[in-house]
Amino acid sequence: MLNIADALQKADVNHVRMNEPMSRHTTWKVGGPADLLIYPQSKKELSNAMRVVNQFQLPWRAIGRGSNLLVRDGGIRGVVFKLDEGFNHFHVEGSKVVVGGGYSTILCASMVSKQGLTGLEFAGGIPGNIGGAVYMNAGAHGSDISRVLTSAEVLLENGEWKILSNEALCFKYRTSILQNELRGIVTEATFELEWGDPELITASLQKFKDRRRQTQPLQFPCAGSVFRNPEGDYAGRLIQAAGLSGFRVGDAEVSTLHANFIINRGQAIASDVLNLISHVISVIETKFGVTLKPEVQVIGEE
Repeated sequence: MLNIADALQKADVNHVRMNEPMSRHTTWKVGGPADLLIYPQSKKELSNAMRVVNQFQLPWRAIGRGSNLLVRDGGIRGVVFKLDEGFNHFHVEGSKVVVGGGYSTILCASMVSKQGLTGLEFAGGIPGNIGGAVYMNAGAHGSDISRVLTSAEVLLENGEWKILSNEALCFKYRTSILQNELRGIVTEATFELEWGDPELITASLQKFKDRRRQTQPLQFPCAGSVFRNPEGDYAGRLIQAAGLSGFRVGDAEVSTLHANFIINRGQAIASDVLNLISHVISVIETKFGVTLKPEVQVIGEE
């Protein structure tokens, strides 16, 4: 990794950490070390870093604020790109909103509401950043990113920059083309919103925020909803009906406040969370004949 770090430095990629514990960068507060963690501060730095990654044929992964992500205890081989301050821009052009991939999704929803723009209220309680929200087509309260996004700027893994339309991103429930067929990093998103009554928009956003605080165990490290809702039902309802609320593996626990959340009681490790996920899947399949599918991304090595 020293040769790679040297090559990155020569390519003017200056924000690099070696053997960085991913527990510092995930909302679950678990996960082993990444070989290299890169904080690109500009499009040029990100592009240069991707060129070095391709030169050394390294595996790579992009993250934002580490929500909806479970890193195994063995950590991540290769490179992790973390988009943060360098991609944190936000500006409004009429009803069009252009946001950097490293910008907070919650803050974005709040900012547009103050402008009198409606359409992103659903995102007011979604942790993470805009890049990750586009990547996974984040959603809540009956809406999602695909309803309001017009295009996204993406650096593809071959080093090419592309502007992908909503249609080209092939959004589906909690997925996009970027997860498999066309790997890339979302550096900017453009939304087309509608004008509305600022007071009503703010009230709606506040209602969603209040509901989130009342129904989600935000006082503990967690990663949002763990399982996708099966068609016609809710994962949380099934888990609670199976009597699994409060069930623990190590310090990982099915939340008693919201059964589709797994919380870290303090000393959980990734294998605790994974074993608890497997147990929940097995119990629900046995009791109800329903196979729950995880919504969280699981990456890294055992």
